[in-house]
Amino acid sequence: MVTGASSGIGRATAIECAKMGAKVIVTDRTEERLNETLHQLEGNGHQMIIADLNIPEDINALVEKCPALNGLVNNAGIVKGKPVGHLKLEDLQDVYQINVFGVALLTKGLLRKKKMAKGSSIVFTSSISSYITAAGLSIYASSKAAINAYMRTCAIELGTKEIRCNSVLPGMVETAFINSVFYTADDKQKDLNLYPLGRYGKPAEIAYGIIYLLSDASAWVTGTELVIDGGRMLK
Repeated sequence: MVTGASSGIGRATAIECAKMGAKVIVTDRTEERLNETLHQLEGNGHQMIIADLNIPEDINALVEKCPALNGLVNNAGIVKGKPVGHLKLEDLQDVYQINVFGVALLTKGLLRKKKMAKGSSIVFTSSISSYITAAGLSIYASSKAAINAYMRTCAIELGTKEIRCNSVLPGMVETAFINSVFYTADDKQKDLNLYPLGRYGKPAEIAYGIIYLLSDASAWVTGTELVIDGGRMLK
């Protein structure tokens, strides 16, 4: 199951998983765009479930509807940029509800209902912003740092059940996210200059890392933060 599958990294992950023969459950709160994702999946047996991770009842319904899972990609997330001196409680609640609380509640629900099969894998989409951030990203960056810590705790607790937990930490990826980060083309170019490979990533390039962590190729990998950032953290 891939959350936040209506666009960007989530959509790319669902598409690439399907190409490799997986039966994929895509979920998001936007029905029209999620349906577009569903129709791009190769093969048969895929499923679409509409759910808003802001709403506990939606999370519970999602848990009830999905079958036993071999893999879960906790990918859904939002960004809200604001200077620290202008933050409001609702800003924190909006971002943390989806990026952290929704992730934790969905994961808990699936575990309590025994929907994560023995030997399964949970992958969390984090960000290199949890380590290197920028002005205006305090809420987003801290929410991703929280996800890293949550992932490591899950890895310890779920190891006895042979459930692996890891996260991917993308650098900047060519998605709609970019439009909410940069105010001018000059700001974007200055950031781009910090990438040794000279470009931003593509959603599919993050999806390949997620697939590695979902697959048996990473059977002895848990509690790991996989950085996929075109070398950005070197500078």
